[in-house]
Amino acid sequence: MKSLLARGSELSSSKEQFRILSEVSERKALPLFAEKLQESGLFPLFPTGVDILQVNVGKLCNQTCKHCHVDAGPDRKEIMSKETMQECLVALASPKISTLDITGGAPEMNPNFRWFVEEASKLGKKIMVRCNLTIVLAGEKYRDLPEFFAKHKVEVVSSLPYFQKRRTDAQRGEGVFDRSVEALKKLNEVGYGVPGSGIVLNLVYNPGGAFLPGGQSTLESDFKRELKENFGVQFNSLFAITNMPISRFLEFLLESGNLDSYLEKIVTSFNPLAAAGVMCRNTLSVGWDGSLYDCDFNQMLDMQLEGEVTKISDFNQASLDKRKIRLEQHCYGCTAGAGSSCGGSLA
Repeated sequence: MKSLLARGSELSSSKEQFRILSEVSERKALPLFAEKLQESGLFPLFPTGVDILQVNVGKLCNQTCKHCHVDAGPDRKEIMSKETMQECLVALASPKISTLDITGGAPEMNPNFRWFVEEASKLGKKIMVRCNLTIVLAGEKYRDLPEFFAKHKVEVVSSLPYFQKRRTDAQRGEGVFDRSVEALKKLNEVGYGVPGSGIVLNLVYNPGGAFLPGGQSTLESDFKRELKENFGVQFNSLFAITNMPISRFLEFLLESGNLDSYLEKIVTSFNPLAAAGVMCRNTLSVGWDGSLYDCDFNQMLDMQLEGEVTKISDFNQASLDKRKIRLEQHCYGCTAGAGSSCGGSLA
């Protein structure tokens, strides 16, 4: 199976992904996602209001994870400029937006990352950073990140596929588990995950195969017990996130022969309660070049917002709150079972 990423531009890759999902849906007679929403009285899907500004500051990363929907890696050149970050800060000043969610790649590798956090902190907003943990050990310039995060009371959200070395390394690369544990200990040392410290460390679990995540509360209990007993590591909450059938995970599904069964699984597991709370309803996604999207997954599929406002430089809350959210078959991933968002299960 030829890699999706080797087929040309990201746009052509996105078109190819749409084609593949459409072909499977037709062959398996699976309903369109919009049809399912219509049955639930949720179509067309509108925002409840922009509460979270999720900003992808670039695709550069020190890791190349098998499940990464961003296709991030050490060779990526897409980096958000300081000027675009300033435009994000202007939008963030809106009184209706409570949270800045910074993602990547490894967002810390953007040369203006610390400036961005410092300026956002002055606005009094909640700041979240999606940290891959190993960046803390990636060189001298990153070693004080735990202290920097703590100083600005940044909520750290970090992916850890499992509490065992074999399964984590299989998904994220050899040696990642040991380095992740070392980084978690450094975060614990400055108070992250420690009860009463006031600074929050949350972990993210993604299934390692073609299946939905188990119950979030059970997984959280297992992770807390195993990490505490075996490594002395503490954290606050665990977010269980379903893998979307796009990008590298789509490649895995194709290569392993699991695409048909996985797509059928997320379609038949559609949960209208989860659909009502999907993250695209209260989150606005900003690409590295300032383009706007309904969610991070749509961003990676080049599905820009519908409507007049398509760039963060033209941010207009009233207009954005009235837009229709764009939908495709991959959206089933957010509504399957207990649902899935950047904050974990929904129902």
